[in-house]
Amino acid sequence: MMKSMLFTCLCLLLFFQSFGQGSTFNLTVKVSGIAVKKGMLEFGLFRDPAKFTKVGGTFRMMRVKVDASEETVTFHNLPKGTYAVCIYLDENSNNQCDKNLFGIPTERFAFSNNVRPMLSAPSFESCSIKLNENKFIVIRADY
Repeated sequence: MMKSMLFTCLCLLLFFQSFGQGSTFNLTVKVSGIAVKKGMLEFGLFRDPAKFTKVGGTFRMMRVKVDASEETVTFHNLPKGTYAVCIYLDENSNNQCDKNLFGIPTERFAFSNNVRPMLSAPSFESCSIKLNENKFIVIRADY
């Protein structure tokens, strides 16, 4: 009796574990066109439209040293949903996006969907990516 109950519990555990494996996805982000090969490239992944482009508002964040004209990162195990990516090149490696007196970034930046803002940060919606499968996106930096 005890063995069959243990076997049943083990089977249920394996069933639910395999059932839940398809519920997360990977988002691979490639940045191309990097001309300035110094500093750190910061990839901010946002999930909350109200926090988009805000310092500390990232859902996940990765930083990589810039060594080439292309850099790629993968955000693993993301729940299904809508995301947006904001990147900037931290040329002086001071862990912040430097800005001028008017609050305009002085370091190079780019957004998912290759949105190019004019006078203010773009909307979350214009940069949004629907993640319901593993995805690979390219952001053209043109730095």
